Amino acid sequence: MPPWLKRGTETALGLLLPRRCIAWDATVESDGALCVDCWSQIRFLASPCCVCCGFQFEYDQGPDALCGGCAGRMLVYDRARAVFAYDDASRGPVLAFKHADRIDAAPAFVRMMVQAAGDLLEEAPLITPVPLHRSRLMMRRYYQAAVLANALTVHTGLSVFPDLLVRRRRTPSQGHLGAAARRRNVQGAFAVRASRKDALRGRRILPIDDVMTTGATVEACARPLLRAGADAVDVLTLARVIRAATI
Repeated sequence: MPPWLKRGTETALGLLLPRRCIAWDATVESDGALCVDCWSQIRFLASPCCVCCGFQFEYDQGPDALCGGCAGRMLVYDRARAVFAYDDASRGPVLAFKHADRIDAAPAFVRMMVQAAGDLLEEAPLITPVPLHRSRLMMRRYYQAAVLANALTVHTGLSVFPDLLVRRRRTPSQGHLGAAARRRNVQGAFAVRASRKDALRGRRILPIDDVMTTGATVEACARPLLRAGADAVDVLTLARVIRAATI
């Protein structure tokens, strides 16, 4: 399609079908975008932050500073980063993407994830989505972590293996569980697909997910990856829950 015809078609479609904010009905300039009100309320996470989990500090505490949560226990993964805090302001866009078929938000979200990832992408990691059980996939019709992972590879050119990890059993919803109960709930729930073990040996692996709450799920993914021979595991999510105990 010639550029002039493409621009004309996009303009006509914009007039007939106005683009809407991911979270609600406000008009926006491009597909999969946030309106000004949503953008101004979302708490984006950036440096200075905990070198391990990415928890944002109020002031710079040095290049190797750890938050209280990471200093107090050994984590399975090396580093975790997220675009924004998961709270009342960001819940609408995240749930719209996760449950309301707003996968048109993926390109915009992935651009934000690349910026938030920082040096996580510099070592050319192998990207894989945190797997969804097939029964939940049938209900949702799409696999939001895989949508993000695939869009991320298009944006960066890095390799993705959507089937590197498998979920061996369906776990109950973790929405109302505490940290310890979440860890028990996902213990042993993930495994590395046997046919993919050679591909991950000696590689840094980057699992992708939409929201990280306590980190129990990504730690349960990291363990089998490391046992199978991965060199290290980092984590990149769209959002993360910020808890006072992390400070």
